[in-house]
This record gives sequence, C-alpha cells and structure tokens, in this order.
Amino acid sequence: MTFEIPFQNSYVQLPERFYTRQTAMPVRAPRLIRFNRELAAELGISDAPDADLARIFSGNEVPEGATPLAQVYAGHQFGGFSPQLGDGRALLLGEVINRNGHRRDIQLKGSGPTPYSRMGDGRAWLGPVLREYVVSEAMHALGLPTTRALAASLTGEPVYREAGGLPGAVLTRVAASHLRVGTFQYFAARRDIEGLRALYDYTVARHYPHVENPAHLLAEVIRGQARLVAGWLSVGFIHGVMNTDNTAISGETIDYGPCAFMDTYHPQTVFSSIDTRGRYAYDNQAHVIVWNMAQLATTLVPLMPDQDEAITDFTALVHAMPDQIEVEWRRAFGRKIGIAKPNAQDAEMVADLLARMTEGHADFTNTFRGLLDGTARDQFLDREMFDTWEPAWRARIAREEDPEHVMRTANPAFIPRNHRIEQMIEAAVADDYARFERLLQVLAHPYEDQPEAADLKRPPTAAEVVENTFCGT
Repeated sequence: MTFEIPFQNSYVQLPERFYTRQTAMPVRAPRLIRFNRELAAELGISDAPDADLARIFSGNEVPEGATPLAQVYAGHQFGGFSPQLGDGRALLLGEVINRNGHRRDIQLKGSGPTPYSRMGDGRAWLGPVLREYVVSEAMHALGLPTTRALAASLTGEPVYREAGGLPGAVLTRVAASHLRVGTFQYFAARRDIEGLRALYDYTVARHYPHVENPAHLLAEVIRGQARLVAGWLSVGFIHGVMNTDNTAISGETIDYGPCAFMDTYHPQTVFSSIDTRGRYAYDNQAHVIVWNMAQLATTLVPLMPDQDEAITDFTALVHAMPDQIEVEWRRAFGRKIGIAKPNAQDAEMVADLLARMTEGHADFTNTFRGLLDGTARDQFLDREMFDTWEPAWRARIAREEDPEHVMRTANPAFIPRNHRIEQMIEAAVADDYARFERLLQVLAHPYEDQPEAADLKRPPTAAEVVENTFCGT
C-alpha cells in the first residue's frame, strides 16, 4: 500500500505517566464513509483506495510512524471534580506538520477501550460520529477555531446503547493538540510538580513559544477562550458540555457531544440531555469559561516562585476576563448588525434586539441574516417588535462605510440545524449518505446565499423540533 502519513511525534517523548501506549481494537468489516481529501492535503497525507483508508482510519492497521496512545487527564464534569479521566474511547495516532508549519494531532475516536474507559466499551455509534464530522467542519467554515474531521469509517459491528444495537463507527479527528485544562488538573491534583512543569514546558513550546512564565500562559489561554466563546455566541452555538476536560489549551472548540445551534432564540436554551440544571445553557457559557480559567489558574500556582503573589496576579487575570469577553462579544455582535467598530450604545442596540427576539420567538440565524434582505421582521410573531427597533438601527448604519459587507461576512445563511442533522443520521443508519454529503457541501460555504439550498435555512416545524442532544459515549 502506497499510503503515507508524515508523522513527527512529540507527545510520546513526555514521561510515560502522561499516557498509555496501545493500539486500537480491530473491527470486523471496516468501510470508509468519507475521507476529507482537502484537509489531508493540508496535512501532507497521501491519498489511497477507500479500502486501505478504511483499515487505517478504523484502527485495523497502524500506519508507519504512528505511536498510538491514550492520553490521561482529569476534569470538572458539571462542577464535580474527577481526578482521573482520560481518553476512554480515543487514541492519538501521532502528529504531523501541516503545510503552514503547524503541528497537528491525528486521533481516532471510537477505537475501543483503554485503561481510562471507566467500564465503557470505548466505541462510538454512527450518529455522534457524523454529527461531529458535520458540525466541526461547519464551525471551521464559519471561521471559528475548531478541531477538524479527517475521516469517518464504519466498523461493521453493532454498538449497544439505550436504543439497542446501533451501527458502530470511528471518527478521525485533527486538532492543534488535545491538551486540556484537565490535563493540567491531573498533575496538579497529584502534586506532581515535575509532571506539571514538563506539561507547562511542552505546552509553551507547542502553542505559545513567546510565553515567558505561567502567568503569561494563563493570559494567553484566557484571551483565546474569550474570543472563542464570544464567537460561539455570535453564531448561536451551544457546546453543551463545557467541562474542564473539554476546554482546549489551544483555544479550539473540542468534543462535539451534546452540542447544537439554536433555532428560536432564547438566552437560556439548553439541548444537552444531561444538563438538567442548565449549567451550560447558551447564555451561561460566558460565565462557565471564566470558571474554567480559574481552575487552570489554580493548577499553575505551584509553578510560580512566590505562590501568594501568584494567587493575587492570577485572580486579577481571571477577574478581568468578563470584560474581555464583553469586548469580543461587542465586536462580534456589532458586526452582525453592520457596525465595524461598535461602541457601548451599539451594544445596547444589540441587546435590545436580542430581548425582542426572545419575546418574539424569532429564529436567531434567520433574523440576523434577514437584516440584509429585509426579511428579519418576518421572523417575529409580532412584527411590530422589529418595526419599532428598525428605525434607530437604520439611522446608525447610515453612518457606516459598508454595513452590508460587514453583515454578510458576520451572519451565516446556513448553520447545521438540529433537525437536519437528525434527518441525516436517520438516513445514514439506513445506509443513505446523500443528506450527509449535501450538508457538508452547503455548510462549507455558510455565508453564501445558495438559493438551491433554501430548504436548509428553514427552522424546524413543531414535529421536527429536536429538544435533546446526547453525549454519544
């Protein structure tokens, strides 16, 4: 087989307590669903026949140069601390340097049990694999930092969940790294200062080579997370499980489990079936990420020469984060109403519109996109709610140089709507991948009008509404 992945692995050089080496559990009948050839080319990965790709990306064959391993980490899950978690159904195959000179992880998800599986089977069923493939690629096209999907493969074996036997699948995920807040928590919880120092040094070398000390690292991670979460809010995205083990040090969106994009706008929207108290509701995400950064700060204190001074400095950094998020939010939402450099009064105008959208049960995506073509008012049950807001907005954007261009590049016409994803999964379970391919094609260009795909802009009917999404483990 003339297939090559140009691995240049670094994580495996860390002490062995950072991971467990192992290979994937072979599957019965691997079959390739999709291979992201454009992404593969960026990574310097060669092409090959589908059957060969299926063996590689199901875990049945270890490619030359790979060093499969499961990473260990800890984490706060819905506020409760678990001192040991880890890759319970994933394996890091290795790392490559992409054509821009950036190091990227290649990881299999659903590749079988590991020492961190916690009694789980280590497998994934087809639905969550396709959901992550579609949503992560959509997030990339929206311009927000995210992991990517390189491949999806069927295993030919059933996976047993509450619904009984379901088709098994493996996702191949690409990430800037899989370092998490929870990775730091693992070593801090054990008072393993040597391990914590090694992790810090590795993180700085890989992601933030200009960083001079742990305080500087914390500031950089905070900056990236503030920008990321403001970006989520600007497209109506709800992560659904913002545990510290799902918060990437790189500032990427990672772990698309019970995630969703809002249809009808409401700030307390929750989709995750396990988020019974709304901890990770849409509007709470900005608060949760500050809490998560406080947990990261705690882990870095032991690395500082004067820990009392470090606590004071780190506390100030964390307490300043809400203002950073507000600045990023104002910038993102200002652009959504056509204002390139919004001020405080513009933010109030956005807040007023959002309040009216809540009361008027307006579709989030279609309302903002509708500002371009005059259809925003049609999203409101009572159109007067928009009509009484519009004049002040029109007067404001009249002072802008090119508000239409600003809005067109900030307001997607297409998002991966929940009901379309569920329809796609239902079809795929019946071995029909036409909906999957169509979603990928349309969502690759979310800011373009694409009249032929107008049906994908439609909010769900009452019978199509998806109220819960699931973790998929």
